[in-house]
Amino acid sequence: MDPFALLGAPRRFDLDLSVLEKTHRELSRALHPDKFAQASASERRAALEKAANVNEAWRIVRDPIRRAEALFTVAGIKVGETNEPKASPAFLMDVLEEREALAEARTAKNMAKVRSLGEKMEGRSKEAERKLARGIETAFAGREETPDRATLETVLPVLGELRFYKRFLDEVSAIEEEEAS
Repeated sequence: MDPFALLGAPRRFDLDLSVLEKTHRELSRALHPDKFAQASASERRAALEKAANVNEAWRIVRDPIRRAEALFTVAGIKVGETNEPKASPAFLMDVLEEREALAEARTAKNMAKVRSLGEKMEGRSKEAERKLARGIETAFAGREETPDRATLETVLPVLGELRFYKRFLDEVSAIEEEEAS
């Protein structure tokens, strides 16, 4: 499934999600099962399947990691942690040090430090998204059907970095929720 085609969106990383959300709502309304109550069983099944695909497409495009994965996949590049280049030792050491600092802040119940680390990692995450956007836009520019694989392969490691940032930010959120309860 090509989530971009399903939502009528260009194959780009940098998308106007508010426009796509509106498109998603319109498609969801048009495909709502109640609209097919009088249709044949096969038409109801087809509408339900299409509605499920539209919902999945929306989940993919609104998540930066899944959106990037979809764009790499469309270009024929396998993604997933086992298919992507390994992160550099320097990057891994840096992330390890940040995780240790987060664990220490959690143990000390230093929420100011937890928030500070989260903000720092959020900044890194946004920068990784910008790098991905630039590389993907360059690869797909003027050639949506046959993007430049070499350009995409140069930014593929950034997708791995983005995964690390997301896990870190998920942990920050979990600590904040734990502290709030």
